[in-house]
Amino acid sequence: MDTKELWKNCLVEIEGELSKANFSTWFKNTCILREENGVVFVGVPNGFVRDWLKNKYHKLITKTIADVYQNMRAVDYVITKIEAIKQELPGLNINYLNKELPLKDLYISPEDNLNPRYRFDSFIVGSFNELAYAASQAIIENPGTKYNPFFVYGDTGLGKTHLIQAVGNSIKEKYPNKKVNYITLEKFATDFINSLQGNKANSFKEKYRKYDLLIIDDIQFIGKMEKIQEELFHTFNTFYENNKQIIFSSDKHPNYIPELADRLKSRFAAGMIVDVSEPEYESRIAILKVKLKEMGVELEPEIVEFISSIIQGNIRELEGSLNTIVCQYRLKNRPLSLSEVKTLLKNNIKPKKNVSIKDVVKIISDYYNLEESSVYEKTRRREIVKARQIVMYLLREDFNVSYPLIGQKLGGKDHTTVIHSYLKIKEDLKNDPQLLQEIEQIRIMFK
Repeated sequence: MDTKELWKNCLVEIEGELSKANFSTWFKNTCILREENGVVFVGVPNGFVRDWLKNKYHKLITKTIADVYQNMRAVDYVITKIEAIKQELPGLNINYLNKELPLKDLYISPEDNLNPRYRFDSFIVGSFNELAYAASQAIIENPGTKYNPFFVYGDTGLGKTHLIQAVGNSIKEKYPNKKVNYITLEKFATDFINSLQGNKANSFKEKYRKYDLLIIDDIQFIGKMEKIQEELFHTFNTFYENNKQIIFSSDKHPNYIPELADRLKSRFAAGMIVDVSEPEYESRIAILKVKLKEMGVELEPEIVEFISSIIQGNIRELEGSLNTIVCQYRLKNRPLSLSEVKTLLKNNIKPKKNVSIKDVVKIISDYYNLEESSVYEKTRRREIVKARQIVMYLLREDFNVSYPLIGQKLGGKDHTTVIHSYLKIKEDLKNDPQLLQEIEQIRIMFK
């Protein structure tokens, strides 16, 4: 195997998944050292990068290598010699590379799969997640009797995994005799399929039903897995009947998981379903301060405020930007100026695609198989009115175009008509899963 060529091909794929700054920071001085019995050893310059790749990018790295090298069984990370790095990085602060940076020892127990880093003392509560937090505290006080099941949903990177694993860690501490297990749906499904192939279905049932708390992450992928849905239904019933707690997380409400059985929807609805949204400005500042304290780093208040104002997406994006800044801070061994931070973030944030009003009209017209010109015409044909209202809704909701400008561009409509259309679609989305699915598919076309 040509390890140099293999890693070169992998880096091309990885670079396409990351921002320029993150790719340069974490992958610039890496290589594949060797392969032994299916284990691919990736060389890294220091312990900081090793831990970062293992904790943040391991899944991406493993998948990328596996796509190129089919005999891969596992990936491990090895710190390469400092002398080799000196030749590749002239002028770099080698003293920084010679010492291990202060990272917590992250030991994930194979018995429960819980990450000890996910605790409530580092969990920021704000308006975006306060209901989910309150429900989780009630569960810790009386597991299995209140809010069972507990179903948390929201977009990726908003702290759902932190929350549900923090519940697991808290229950472990408060009730030492209770058995806890955290898994992803993928692991649950894989174990079930393996048990069928090995004629060990009873062992599978015994394995999962022995727990007092079962936490299943990424449940949204269960939609097309009929056999897995059936097994989960029976597992859930066993937990519920024995007052054992079960927790789920998903990137969408159970009503919008495609092909999810009605009986599972009913079971989810019988407990507590709560959403987590994007953190507001004050919560973003609080999150950054907690992360900086964990890292033992101080940044000027104006820098923290700038990061909070410019990164308005999910918590993962916020942490990723902060990590880039802290890494540069440590590499340079001095505080960064606000202008340096602005430059770093400018390179780190992927620019959003500019979409014109005409583009939005075309995409939605094509989606509904309508003539683009019909959206601008005065007509009461139901399918055209619906498409036009969706155009108005998305222009306002996703692109923040003013009501008067939307009306002007769509055939000279009065702004009150635009407001009415916006509010109608917004209200319909609460009760119409089909409409929600259509709009989600349309949004994908803008990316």
